[in-house]
Amino acid sequence: VDRTEVIRTCINPVYSKLFTVDFYFEEVQRLRFEVHDISSNHNGLKEADFLGGMECTLGQIVSQRKLSKSLLKHGNTAGKSSITVIAEELSGNDDYVELAFNARKLDDKDFFSKSDPFLEIFRMNDDATQQLVHRTEVVMNNLSPAWKSFKVSVNSLCSGDPDRRLKCIVWDWDSNGKHDFIGEFTSTFKEMRGAMEGKQVQWECINPKYKAKKKNYKNSGTVILNLCKIHKMHSFLDYIMGGCQIQFTVAIDFTASNGDPRNSCSLHYIHPYQPNEYLKALVAVGEICQDYDSDKMFPAFGFGARIPPEYTVSHDFAINFNEDNPECAQYFILLILTDGVITDMADTREAIVHASHLPMSVIIVGVGNADFSDMQMLDGDDGILRSPKGEPVLRDIVQFVPFRNFKHASPAALAKSVLAEVPNQVVDYYNGKGIKPKCSSEMYDSSRTLAP
Repeated sequence: VDRTEVIRTCINPVYSKLFTVDFYFEEVQRLRFEVHDISSNHNGLKEADFLGGMECTLGQIVSQRKLSKSLLKHGNTAGKSSITVIAEELSGNDDYVELAFNARKLDDKDFFSKSDPFLEIFRMNDDATQQLVHRTEVVMNNLSPAWKSFKVSVNSLCSGDPDRRLKCIVWDWDSNGKHDFIGEFTSTFKEMRGAMEGKQVQWECINPKYKAKKKNYKNSGTVILNLCKIHKMHSFLDYIMGGCQIQFTVAIDFTASNGDPRNSCSLHYIHPYQPNEYLKALVAVGEICQDYDSDKMFPAFGFGARIPPEYTVSHDFAINFNEDNPECAQYFILLILTDGVITDMADTREAIVHASHLPMSVIIVGVGNADFSDMQMLDGDDGILRSPKGEPVLRDIVQFVPFRNFKHASPAALAKSVLAEVPNQVVDYYNGKGIKPKCSSEMYDSSRTLAP
């Protein structure tokens, strides 16, 4: 689903990263959490040490709200380590806020240099517990740091309640993980909104121990909020109801590895009583996508066949042999049905990185029993895909599934798996381009009633 940030040199980490997961009461949603010790110079999992895993259901977490279980190592042996997962329901407000803090004249906690400050923001919950919302980067050797601006959802910051108390703590970072407390202050989102439109809000950073002991103690520095900007988050349905069309395109593998279509063993064999795997996958995905395409006409291409009149191999031909395909301002979903492995991986990675800048998603369904391990690499779930030159994908646009995993399942199960990421991919593209959905008043006559 996702991964947290890396917290270095710490055996009791509290992660600020939040995971958003849809909850379905009618489904058993099994989750697995894994904790890894990342090497000092590499953030990937290849060189990481596996510290333990925990499995549970989403139902268990939401019913208890706070679930603690032991981390199990290989062989399901339990050590002394445990993991705690806290759940809360998000309301419909998906707006997020951009904040930028700096500080002045913080206390110096280091002997041979100046403090290395960072800021943590906690939300105070109704049950008197506190939840870490954000941790800034560390600014080295600086008593008047300016931290980078960051974005956080309004739900995460204050659970949608502008009057909820927020606790902010300034620390002096130490490499051994034992950070020194500089000071703290409390605020609310309502108060922070005073920094909108170029204004500033500032707080005295207080160390309670110093305040109690020192008569002339004033503060341990000042923290200033320079920026508070609210961003409207648009949903997939905002774009769909605003008139966005989904252009569904299919590409079908006709290479020789499929076998002679006249042979019943061929993946392209037209059986008199049941559809082949290609057709099953096409129908399963196409039946859902067609609802978002007004003309219900889908360009269909083939690759790897010898086509007339010269019968030379073509890797891009129209199935109906009509190459006229007019451009249209829609979001594209490309469904690739293939039975084989990739032989030109470098070119494929380059094409996907390029396509990540375009309004499109790529779905690959592996048909047959080939080794599809290379295909899994194209799906960015295990890390960031990069071109041979090292350029990362702008956003994750590829979803791969082997059809054999759904051979005995309903078509809906296949469609649900391959299309699950598309709504977020659509929103990520348009948000990244700063394109807002058209409001319904621009799309429809005011006399027309819209059903939910």
